[in-house]
Amino acid sequence: MPEFAVDGATLTYDDEGPRGGEDVPLVFIHGWTADRHRWDHQMAHFAAARRVIRLDLRGHGESSGTGARTIEELAGDVVALLDHLGVERFVPVGHSMGGMIAQTVALAHPERVERLVLVNSISRMTYSRGRGLLMAASTKVPYRLFVAANIQRAFAPGYPRQEIKEYIRASAATPREVVMTLYSAMRAFDVLDRVGEIRVPTLLVHGYHDIQLPVQQMLRMATHYPDAVIRIIDAGHELPVEKPAELTAAIDWFLTAPTARARS
Repeated sequence: MPEFAVDGATLTYDDEGPRGGEDVPLVFIHGWTADRHRWDHQMAHFAAARRVIRLDLRGHGESSGTGARTIEELAGDVVALLDHLGVERFVPVGHSMGGMIAQTVALAHPERVERLVLVNSISRMTYSRGRGLLMAASTKVPYRLFVAANIQRAFAPGYPRQEIKEYIRASAATPREVVMTLYSAMRAFDVLDRVGEIRVPTLLVHGYHDIQLPVQQMLRMATHYPDAVIRIIDAGHELPVEKPAELTAAIDWFLTAPTARARS
């Protein structure tokens, strides 16, 4: 896999699909404790017709490095990689924490973002009482148990237990320092009062059964976006792997859908 060195980290990424077409690249950004393979279904589908890029964020998956303490710093890594690849305009697709990164990129570089896709993500972090208690207990239980509890909560009831175990194993490989530091970064994240500045067409797609970031929080965020459409899917927080075909179809539709101004 290709790698890119940036600010003390080495990022592993995939860059696939045809070059030179009219469609701008899609850039897939995974969430907290995950890796770029959350997007396997979407990568296989979209790379058949357009350029598609995905990366492991620093400290995740096959990427090395810690050090990032804010969502802005992670967004800087993404932009640095795209600069390295010569990508000027693109469509960020972010899941959970990746959606926070995508919004940060869109606010910092509006001229470079053509459309925006946010999957199970929000603009202001608000934790439920249960999630708060879980995080408070994180220093008192073995790290793997802490990760397992978070991942179990991420899937809708009925998702195969053996597959959940594999995601727990992969997430537990993320260094504890990275996990806890970026938990604090997400907790501090708040751009709700600024997302009205994001004037590009935006798709907000969410799992109905998401208890990590409940759908009500996304709906509150949606009222601040000037050109947004919403899709609710029968899934939990891990929509890219729980219902990959449905998510891919929603993104596929959105990439050619008319904007709000064209619909009015």
